Amino acid sequence: MILTIVAILVLLWLLGFTVVHVGGLIHLLLVVALVVFIWNLLVGRRSV
Repeated sequence: MILTIVAILVLLWLLGFTVVHVGGLIHLLLVVALVVFIWNLLVGRRSV
């Protein structure tokens, strides 16, 4: 699910550069998604 969100945000980020200038919101969302993705890679799934 995280990979899907990251892929969508990357596409929107590229569209922001090429088609429509949306502003810093897409860049902010992309950074947040990458931080969450890296956090999940480092922490991993915890077994209870």
